Amino acid sequence: MSRKNYHIFIIVTLTLLITYLHFDTMLQFSPRVVLDELYYLPLLLGVLCFGLKGAIITWLFVSTAYLPFFFGAWTTTVPEVMDRVLHLVFTGVFAFVAFFLAERERKKHQQAEQERYLAGIGQAATVIVHDLKNPLISILGFARRIREGKGDFSQAALIIEDSAQNMQRIVNSVLDFAKPLLLDLTNVDIREIISRASESCRTKADARSVSLTLDLPSTPVTTALDSSHLERALTNLIDNAIDASPRGAIVTITAAIERNAIQININDQGSGMDSDTLANIFMPFYTTKTEGNGLGMPISRKVIEAHAGTLGINSKQGVGSEAVIRLPYKKKMIRDEHESTSTAGSPRFGYDSLPLGPVGSGQGPSQARSQP
Repeated sequence: MSRKNYHIFIIVTLTLLITYLHFDTMLQFSPRVVLDELYYLPLLLGVLCFGLKGAIITWLFVSTAYLPFFFGAWTTTVPEVMDRVLHLVFTGVFAFVAFFLAERERKKHQQAEQERYLAGIGQAATVIVHDLKNPLISILGFARRIREGKGDFSQAALIIEDSAQNMQRIVNSVLDFAKPLLLDLTNVDIREIISRASESCRTKADARSVSLTLDLPSTPVTTALDSSHLERALTNLIDNAIDASPRGAIVTITAAIERNAIQININDQGSGMDSDTLANIFMPFYTTKTEGNGLGMPISRKVIEAHAGTLGINSKQGVGSEAVIRLPYKKKMIRDEHESTSTAGSPRFGYDSLPLGPVGSGQGPSQARSQP
């Protein structure tokens, strides 16, 4: 049953139930015992679910259900007739007033969303321009020196190349966030993905005197995953945990099977996040780092949710933070499910891009804690 049909069913059932209770009560007790006020419930539902058209149709339906009470023993005097008429008038007025108020709130919400979207575009543009500004200045400066014949040409060319590559990384990050994500699912042991992600961060960890500790299952945990995208997401989370950790700290990465899910925990021993940082951690372009464009965490969550998983962050100031990843675990592999229908390769699944908000996050579990 569609959502629209479900709402219609609720409104019709509620109206008929109220009419039955009304009828039954008046028969058993007294004509003065009425349940008129309950008719406002289906009217309110009609307004909220279907707007002005729903308000009119629901009012007509409720009025039709109420018409039998104008006749017979229920209405024997002129005041009783007036009472019934006023009830119909007041329910109609209520329906239109409720529609007016609901429409006003809807327009306010729509305007707020539009302002939020425009603010998000403005902040995104500011972050991107800021990130591109420094390498662009380097390129222009060293290009001018080459043109003027000053300095070491090979060194200048190397700096220009590095700056251009930095700009390319920034542009690629923005494109990765904005474009739909296509998963190339293959059967893979998730322990291998975690190990590769941690190894790619080990050089940085060693440079910061941070230890990486892995606690993985002793047996293979093979399921359908996009190893490239998931490895990148895990690398972002581990890298950010390293950034948040003081010298001599330990970043612990664990994985375990819990019922029909794979749970991965990344714990650091940083200073923890405040409530504001924790609330905005998944917002695009939100970061307290001096470097980075604030897209690491949104992209990581996008990848994990594309796998029908979840990414949550727990943090306590003075203790540290924990990234909790849960992915569905299917023992039946992609090959078994699809080999009879396709041999062209691994299935691809699309995942729409995330909406742009006013602020965003590119930091990991405790990334903000390394900055004042």
